[in-house]
Amino acid sequence: MATLVGRLDRVTRSTVWSVQEYFLLAWQAVRFTFARPFYATDLAQQMDAIGVQSLGIVLLTGLFTGMVLALQSSVQLETFGATQYIGRLVAGSMIRELGPVLAGLMVAGRVGSGIAAQLGSMKVTEQIDALNTMGTDPIKKLVTPRLLAALIMLPVLTVINDFVGIIGGNIIASAYIGLPTELYWRTVWEQIASGGFTLRYIPNDFIQGLVKPFVFGGVIAITACFFGLRTTGGTEGVGQSATRTVVTSSVLILVTDYFLTQILLAVFTP
Repeated sequence: MATLVGRLDRVTRSTVWSVQEYFLLAWQAVRFTFARPFYATDLAQQMDAIGVQSLGIVLLTGLFTGMVLALQSSVQLETFGATQYIGRLVAGSMIRELGPVLAGLMVAGRVGSGIAAQLGSMKVTEQIDALNTMGTDPIKKLVTPRLLAALIMLPVLTVINDFVGIIGGNIIASAYIGLPTELYWRTVWEQIASGGFTLRYIPNDFIQGLVKPFVFGGVIAITACFFGLRTTGGTEGVGQSATRTVVTSSVLILVTDYFLTQILLAVFTP
């Protein structure tokens, strides 16, 4: 019994310590955003790695998600004779929920694991220690550019994912169900407009759909850098860090999505 209590105590302390280090890393990465020198070249490289190189998987994910969503919803809506509202269902689902979450999960799997493996390799080969020796802060050099790139590019990827998903829904609605394209896009706009506007110009659905990926980008970047910088044990440790990054990022995205949804609904629901 004493052994079990002691083990639980060690696990609890380790967990609390890890959470503290996680938020400390996030705070330092944000703080260094406003401190010189600015690593603009590193930022551009990370924007390319996180955004441009993830475009293919995001396009495929959005297209087939929209197609499946339209196909499944048509079966249910046909029961009530309401197939003309497929555009509303696809647009609302993609913009508010599926677009941000699926883009976040795809980027977590492709980019998060890569960042963790890259930083983990630098850690076990003592390259990060070399940066400290040269007077360069590893967090400012390695973490901050990746954080900023994720914060910028994930909302962009989400917008693309949403648009392609709605196009995928249009393909199924017109080719499989026989719904006129004009009617489909009219109902898409009706769904966007029904959520109201901020400052009379910005649809509230867009705001809700962009707040989530902004937060998800920060979660992915910080989680990947956190596990990458804590890598130990050589090449085996690098693989473990990459795996932990994907699992932890995915779980955090889903949990964060729930709480963000609660907050956004409270703010934007009349």
